[in-house]
Amino acid sequence: MGPGDLAGILRQLPVMHNPNVLVGITTSDDAGVYKLNETTALVQTVDFFTPIVDDPYLFGQIAAANSLSDIYAMGAMPLTALNLVAFPQGKLAGEVLLAILQGGRDKVAEAGAVIIGGHTIDDDEPKYGLAVTGITHPNKVWTNAGAQPGDALVLTKALGTGILASADRASLFPEGVAAAAASMAALNAVAAQIASDFSVHACTDITGFGLLGHVFEMAAGSNVSIVINSQALPLLPDAAEAAAMGLVPAGAYANRNYLQTVTFADSVKENIRDICFDPQTSGGLLFAVPGHQGEALAVALANAGLVDVNVIGQVTAQGEGDIYVR
Repeated sequence: MGPGDLAGILRQLPVMHNPNVLVGITTSDDAGVYKLNETTALVQTVDFFTPIVDDPYLFGQIAAANSLSDIYAMGAMPLTALNLVAFPQGKLAGEVLLAILQGGRDKVAEAGAVIIGGHTIDDDEPKYGLAVTGITHPNKVWTNAGAQPGDALVLTKALGTGILASADRASLFPEGVAAAAASMAALNAVAAQIASDFSVHACTDITGFGLLGHVFEMAAGSNVSIVINSQALPLLPDAAEAAAMGLVPAGAYANRNYLQTVTFADSVKENIRDICFDPQTSGGLLFAVPGHQGEALAVALANAGLVDVNVIGQVTAQGEGDIYVR
């Protein structure tokens, strides 16, 4: 199911209203936020998917990092998690499931949270992820809908995980594949912590809709237009070469077909355009901060060890979600 199909289905459901819901489904944000009292808001998210790597322990780590990322994207701290497991009992050894769960457990522990239960079903294809609950102050929630004209856009991880997953299936570009795996398994906790000292107007994480899909959600939710500098995009090793060879996943084409408000400069090469639409797994955070804070945030993130961080664009004006890639 593509992003357009899902959006059409969701529009047929009546919106549920509650005065304590600070962030719901209307802006396609990364997590829901429910105000408990004047000092505490509950942040909830859920995500799971099929294996993107062969190693079960690494798959568990990546799936957990991906689920936790939505909490960080809202400016919150994760507290608890529930395992979501689909596993072909009798077809794969129990040791495989144990390794997946151990990977997830270790990543949740790294985040300072705790797994308190879960649900498992028998399925022909393995799937794993988490339902995560976090907390933040109601007045400190980050959303994807607060970007303002003049803001700088700062991205904290390199792009190309979907393309390099295709390369992995073709047994190509092993160095790039290894770099992608390490990037996907890395938490966005440090990025969120560093950014909390800046004036974050909007934030989202880059996942299945690709860079431009999530930029569009930010632009549309904020009623602004955005310019992306393709030459400033951080790319995983070998990602551009793999894209030029045509190792582009089907999800990238679905994202491209869905997004009708994107205009590319003629100078942007086709493989870079593919990377802009490439569905990411456990991608980086995208921050919109006042223009004068953009470089300072990028430097602070780099000093904290995030080597692929960069200022990749700016919010140009009030608008209707238009994106220009130069």
